[in-house]
Amino acid sequence: MGSNTHDVAVIGLGYIGLPTAVMFANAGCSVAGVDISKRAVDAVNAGEAHFEELGLSDMVERCVRKGSLRAYLSPMPARHFIIAVPTPVDHATHEPDISYVLAAGRSVAPVLEKGNLIVLESTSPVGTTRELASLLAELRPDLVFPLNGQVEPDVHLAYCPERIIPGRMLQELVENDRVVGGMTQSCTRLARALYGRFVRGACIDSDDRTAELCKLTENAFRDVNIAFANELSMICSDAGIDVWKVIELANRHPRVNILSPGPGVGGHCIAVDPWFIVATAPERARLIRAAREVNDSKPDYVLAQVARAVAGGQPDSRIACFGLTYKPDVDDFRESPSLHIAHQLISRYPGRVVCVDPFQDAFHHSGESVDGILFAESQDALRQADVVVMLVNHSAFRGMQKPEDKAVIDATGFWK
Repeated sequence: MGSNTHDVAVIGLGYIGLPTAVMFANAGCSVAGVDISKRAVDAVNAGEAHFEELGLSDMVERCVRKGSLRAYLSPMPARHFIIAVPTPVDHATHEPDISYVLAAGRSVAPVLEKGNLIVLESTSPVGTTRELASLLAELRPDLVFPLNGQVEPDVHLAYCPERIIPGRMLQELVENDRVVGGMTQSCTRLARALYGRFVRGACIDSDDRTAELCKLTENAFRDVNIAFANELSMICSDAGIDVWKVIELANRHPRVNILSPGPGVGGHCIAVDPWFIVATAPERARLIRAAREVNDSKPDYVLAQVARAVAGGQPDSRIACFGLTYKPDVDDFRESPSLHIAHQLISRYPGRVVCVDPFQDAFHHSGESVDGILFAESQDALRQADVVVMLVNHSAFRGMQKPEDKAVIDATGFWK
């Protein structure tokens, strides 16, 4: 390998890739961050994170200043490649889309050399790591990949998913255990050594297919539990019973821990990953499918609550939506049920809807539609509205009193 070869190249500088690149750079590795977004690349090279995460911009600035991190628009030679690109689902069919993973594979293929390690971090359907290996074997027939029982490949592949949440990314990348699933034992050993450079949690040996399903299982488990809470909230609302009191009382049982309901489920993980399991075993994954359908139906239930409030109020009732991100205190609007609700309300009641979100400045870079959204300050929105819809309980809303003279739809228990 040449003298200009980086220790690590991270393909994809999004919510997972950039923090991971920073962790390796902070641990003393020479890191090349790669992204097709010029905005992301320019931000990193200017010493800034292009999204909000506690402490991330400071670490990016420090690593860029000392020369351990630099961003590029195309892959550079490296000893280790980490792929952290999106893996969405088709909203109509719920079929997984691994085209970004395969595109990342095509982009690194020309710079691969004997001795390289490729780790896929993107949440993926079972078998994606092997599909990536097959693609690379076609593109680089001069190199041996871990297929067809090859004992010692030229290029090693492994799957190692992250387990982090926005707001605690830098801490959890270091502290959380990692499942390291290599396509061979040597692949696992090399990947475990790589993550051992900064991970203080346990790096647990596995194989690629088991690790892929493990990641999907973690998020499907959470989705099922959220679906129980969301379904219960709809049952209670129809019966005129306070769901928050029911949950509070039920959770006093020593073996019951019901989660809090909300307007649905959003984000790039829990709202997406269970469909990968359904696609793998459509006849078996009945409970997982049902949970997804319950959570996907919750925004429509909230919309129906708003419609009833509007119908029972002023002829031209004004609506204020509080919170549009997919969860509290993050600037992430991906797959947000609150954003979907806001767009639907804007379409149904044009000119009568205002929105409030402390992270509105990040909206224009989120990739989500801003069409028709009118933002307002909290107190102005509250004063002008006839119907108040609480969708995300951001800490910035704390201290806001429940309006007694307005119709209130509280999907989060903010005023419970």
